[in-house]
Amino acid sequence: MSRSNETVEAGVVDVRTIAPRDRHPLIFDAFENLAPGDGFYLVNDHDPKPLYYQFQAERTGQFTWEYAEQGPEIWRVRIGRALA
Repeated sequence: MSRSNETVEAGVVDVRTIAPRDRHPLIFDAFENLAPGDGFYLVNDHDPKPLYYQFQAERTGQFTWEYAEQGPEIWRVRIGRALA
């Protein structure tokens, strides 16, 4: 991964303590390093629906998105790289 940060480890990207402006770049870096079929859990303090729309616009057909937990305080989403 191009960013060394303790928030990205063991298949989990926890952005709750990351400045909002830095969250999406960190998440996309994590995504770019996935092999097809692999994924990670995003942990966030709000529903990351805007991120989903960004993935839809920029990575159409390349990702999977599955909610594991939907608030009210913590959201967990498994983001994966689709098989080719």
